[in-house]
Amino acid sequence: MNILDDLKLQYRLGGIAMRVIYWNIACFLISLVFFYQYSVGQFAFPGWLALSSDPEVFLFKPWTFLTYAFFHDGFLHLLFNMMVLNFASSLFLTFFTQKQYLGLYILSAVFSGIVFVLTYYFLNYSASIVGASAAIMAILVATTTYQPLMNVRLLLIGNVKLWHITAVILILDLMQLRLGNMGGHISHLAGAVFGFIFIKLLQNGTDLSIVISRTLDFFTNLFRKSPATPFRTVHKNYKKPTEKPISRIVTKDKTQQQIDEILDKISQSGYDCLTKEEKEFLFKAGK
Repeated sequence: MNILDDLKLQYRLGGIAMRVIYWNIACFLISLVFFYQYSVGQFAFPGWLALSSDPEVFLFKPWTFLTYAFFHDGFLHLLFNMMVLNFASSLFLTFFTQKQYLGLYILSAVFSGIVFVLTYYFLNYSASIVGASAAIMAILVATTTYQPLMNVRLLLIGNVKLWHITAVILILDLMQLRLGNMGGHISHLAGAVFGFIFIKLLQNGTDLSIVISRTLDFFTNLFRKSPATPFRTVHKNYKKPTEKPISRIVTKDKTQQQIDEILDKISQSGYDCLTKEEKEFLFKAGK
């Protein structure tokens, strides 16, 4: 199995968190090709991708309230965000579903974008932002709100409470609010607020992620082709079934059993613990 096949298998089996990370990386690679100005060494994102605080821009490009959350203004920006996203995602998905994860990511990005444009409008500022930081902050704060006393082991530090980590990140955002990248820090704090609200509503029986789940299901069913049902001749066979189909069922059961055992191994120890043979088996089974 080559590296490309390995990445495909990780994308297929890694769940929604791994896919969101892959989407962010893919968008960054696309932006390097089309939007990076090598002569000046910086990105120039178009108005139909980045979120602008100018009403004449975002009112006619409402999709930018979401697209901005998948692009990053530099490799270090992407690297740090994906590290925190991977950390926060693993904690969040310990307690909640993948649909709730995706719903929180999308809704928090939109909410933070709205807060950003409203704040800049009333302050009479004009700027544009990109980055997944607001959605990542929402996922981290949501998990902290639900399990603030969870022990997290950090390299070179040891065990700390989850709320300690979140508090440090929030304090850093507050301290830098009036410095550079004010719009980014405003969106971070807005994401944190949304993550807190999301969990409190969920604990009271209101799951905001249902809005996203139902919307995605609607469009999925809308574009899904219905299976063709042509006329066909029906022939009833009253002969005694042979042993051959039975053997195929047994083979299928054994294959499925082996797949289930490998998936259990991934859930317990992660994808990297698989042997080369197990990875190749899963890749072939998924075709």
